[in-house]
Amino acid sequence: MFFTRRLFLGSLGASLISLPVRSEDAVPDSAPAPQAIAPEAQPKPAAEADGFRLLEARKGTLRLRPDPAAMTEVWAPGGTPIAPPAPAPAAEAEIWGYDGTAPGPLLRYKKGEEVKIRLVNKLDQPTTIHWHGVRITNAMDGVAHLTQEPVSPGASFDYRFTPPDSGFYWYHPDIQPLTGEELDRGLYGVLIVDEQEPPKVDFDRLVVLDDWKLDDKGAIAGDFQNFADAAGAGRIGSLLTVNSAPIPIEETFVPGSRMRLRILSAVTARLIVLSFVGIRPQVIGMDGQPCEAFEPVRRTLPIGPGARFDVIFDLPDEASTESNLILRGDGVPDQTLLTFRTKGERRADLGPLPILESNPLLPAEIHLEKSTKVELTIEGGLPPKEGMVSKPAIAVAPKSGGGAKAAQPAPLPVSASDPTHLWTVNGVASDGHGQKPLFSVKRGTAVTLGFTNKTAFFQQIHVHGHVLRLLHDLDDGWEPYWRDAVLIPEGRTKHAAFVADNPGKWAITSSIADRAASGLATWFEVT
Repeated sequence: MFFTRRLFLGSLGASLISLPVRSEDAVPDSAPAPQAIAPEAQPKPAAEADGFRLLEARKGTLRLRPDPAAMTEVWAPGGTPIAPPAPAPAAEAEIWGYDGTAPGPLLRYKKGEEVKIRLVNKLDQPTTIHWHGVRITNAMDGVAHLTQEPVSPGASFDYRFTPPDSGFYWYHPDIQPLTGEELDRGLYGVLIVDEQEPPKVDFDRLVVLDDWKLDDKGAIAGDFQNFADAAGAGRIGSLLTVNSAPIPIEETFVPGSRMRLRILSAVTARLIVLSFVGIRPQVIGMDGQPCEAFEPVRRTLPIGPGARFDVIFDLPDEASTESNLILRGDGVPDQTLLTFRTKGERRADLGPLPILESNPLLPAEIHLEKSTKVELTIEGGLPPKEGMVSKPAIAVAPKSGGGAKAAQPAPLPVSASDPTHLWTVNGVASDGHGQKPLFSVKRGTAVTLGFTNKTAFFQQIHVHGHVLRLLHDLDDGWEPYWRDAVLIPEGRTKHAAFVADNPGKWAITSSIADRAASGLATWFEVT
């Protein structure tokens, strides 16, 4: 299914993108949502003669701000109503998007199906596509100057691979120092590889979170990679959207309906903290990989840039209830992102919540005692202003043992005269594709990465081509899920382990785009 810009702007009810549930997987006796408006299925664009689906990186327009509220009627003396003037619609902003939309077209495949995408660059600057989270063939990873040359304006590049895993992924450029601008202008989309037996649900919903930094005219602000953002908290927009539509979004369902939410944070710097109110969510997948199902601590999820969560829950059994997905503020009021209401008679009981089968291609255990140990010390950035850095609790599942003692932040002095050297890994500010790798290991080697954050800001570090186990702070266990990035609070150390089973040159970069462009990047090699 592909969706167009019109589907995002049609109505608030259509803003929560409905992913079609295959008829053979539909829950028996499921009732339709009385007021939910599901986008109609869109035919796939015609493929090229050689079977490639064209994907154009080009300009488009998007109405990011809601229309002004209509004025109430004014009554003249004598009881004659005077109709107020119609409010002017909100201006549309110029964006960059795949096929001119943000998010770009939903790319959806069955496990085992080959992905064949021809990127056509119609922008005025070079670009690539990185398939974020996919354990992909190295030549297809889309990292400019490391795995491929940039795709110049007017040129094209063919991406061809078969994802080894089912899962929830996303695609976006990876070309420093331009990645941040291209992402912040809307150049990203979602890739879903369906399980062979998806869990049976009534509604499968896609939730793409983004924030937009706009100028006073409603256009996307052009101050990309400015010193304050690059050396500080990063580019954080004041306008938050879901699927590029204004919040809050409200939908109504039959009581007891079973919902699957696939949540992606497409922001480039903000740490999003989401709380579920009135429902009990079960996390069944993270960063594209299935996990042991669990209810998050305080029903709250910390979501770093680029992270994905696959969540399943049942709505309340009673009619006339309201459940919410809340964005928790840091010094600002909480915001409601989604509201689920119930109406009508309760649907038939569905039994226990389903889970995803574990991925048999991932190792059941990692021999930490035999692993190659690599330390990454992250330094740089400016001391934060009061209230600038959010410090939420980052536990997502119950753990055995407590947290490591926090180190004191020690940001290095930086200079605006050299914007490429604001952050360092082991004392080196890198573009992420220098001649020497951070480390090189043979295929099949277990690797333990230690991330020490000596800065005054949280860090999220994305490791390409592999998925990792986050290790416990005080024992030799690991969390019951896989991640493709590690979230490290300011002044703290976190460890993660993986088996280097994917040959090639792989990037390790900050998920915060301004920092990746300012030195916080490196790479490793699997031979």
